[in-house]
Amino acid sequence: MIPVVLSGGSGTRLWPLSRGHYPKQFLPLVSNKTMIQETLLRLNGLPQLKQPIAVCNEDHRFMMAEQLWEIGLKPAAIILEPMGKNTAPAVAIAALTAQPDDILLVLPADHVINHIDAFQQAVIKAGQLAREGLLVTFGIVPTHPETGYGYIKRGSPCQGDAFTVSAFVEKPDQQTAAHYLQSGDYLWNSGMFAFTAGVFLQELEKFNPAMLTACRQSLQKAKVDLDFTRLDKDAFTQCPADSIDYAVMEKTDKAAVIPLDAGWNDVGSWSALWDVTEKDTSGNAIHGDVLTVDSHNSYIHSEHRLVTVIGVDDLIVVETSDAVMIAAKNRVQEVKEVVSQLKQQQRSEAESHRKIYRPWGHYDAVDSGTRHQTKRIVVKPGARLSLQKHHHRAEHWVVVKGTAVITKGDEKLLLSENESTFIPLGVTHCLENPGVIPLEIIEIQTGSYLGEDDIVRFDDQYGRL
Repeated sequence: MIPVVLSGGSGTRLWPLSRGHYPKQFLPLVSNKTMIQETLLRLNGLPQLKQPIAVCNEDHRFMMAEQLWEIGLKPAAIILEPMGKNTAPAVAIAALTAQPDDILLVLPADHVINHIDAFQQAVIKAGQLAREGLLVTFGIVPTHPETGYGYIKRGSPCQGDAFTVSAFVEKPDQQTAAHYLQSGDYLWNSGMFAFTAGVFLQELEKFNPAMLTACRQSLQKAKVDLDFTRLDKDAFTQCPADSIDYAVMEKTDKAAVIPLDAGWNDVGSWSALWDVTEKDTSGNAIHGDVLTVDSHNSYIHSEHRLVTVIGVDDLIVVETSDAVMIAAKNRVQEVKEVVSQLKQQQRSEAESHRKIYRPWGHYDAVDSGTRHQTKRIVVKPGARLSLQKHHHRAEHWVVVKGTAVITKGDEKLLLSENESTFIPLGVTHCLENPGVIPLEIIEIQTGSYLGEDDIVRFDDQYGRL
């Protein structure tokens, strides 16, 4: 069985923690591990498990590789989509990468599952059914009349605890959802699947041959870059966008569903995150430096500063280095409207945090003005920035911690703590950490334009243009 991890979402409903360049699947929201790490770690102990295939946005490739490395996994492939085309093309590419008899266990990267034993037992059953030629999905046993999920209507029993699929149903209104819950015939659509690569591709070719052709061509023309497989953009652009449900599962006669009661949550909103987070005696879920007085049933998250709440109930309060969001718990779905306004105003807070992650480490923009900007730069041991120059800015570097090897024009400098150098405008330069501890420097930029696109790269070990 090959886990196929789908990591294409942007997670805007968990703004301001989750953002376009650093979405929720890469965040440690419910434990000290990120959601994508939890997704793969809960598979430990399953028999005959192969290395995973990850499908993600090109912008997230280094975060994906690093987070898998942190938990000791070397993926069979990290496939980079030039653009999002929904889940069916992503799974088709993974299936084309695998052998026809391989069982693919398709998992979104951002779900919470509390009861691992129950989940693994369901996965084992799904593998047995997949081996017999069925396309298996996991239907979550509903606990309340939820209007935010699609539903699966189960049909007749087919094997063991599994059922045929009678219908896939769109998100219902409250009255319909209550009817679904009462009937006992409906399950929440989890978006998790198990099938052999060959059977899935056969069914996709039957129902959407244009999608399969575009996926096959984009993979045939793909380029291998470091640990990544870059799909051909022109071919992938021609691919229809569709979900697995619409493209295959609603049309095939091979669909089966296994009911799953394992403490599942897709953490699709702040109220959902409150549901799965440990709470104090007042019902408050607290993260970070927080003080509460006479407040109840709230989610309060502090990243950088002391946050205090007094006399409030049923609130979501989230503080980051560059934004504060306060919402009534029953209106958290409207967070996406805030993100929409930020995008309309072309504000960076829609996509990026103040701390920006790069393959060599990260930087934090701590201060800025019209002609100056100050950053705290952290370079991982053995990493180096690209050899580059700038047309519009000069830079002054001060080493705070560690040792830096600096290329400045024809010079090569070795700087230790409390030493500094000046990079004039237009001079080719490079920063490298030769040590075994992180290198920290303060960078002061001055010039007429300080945007990140004022970089001319001459050499880069990470394959960036």
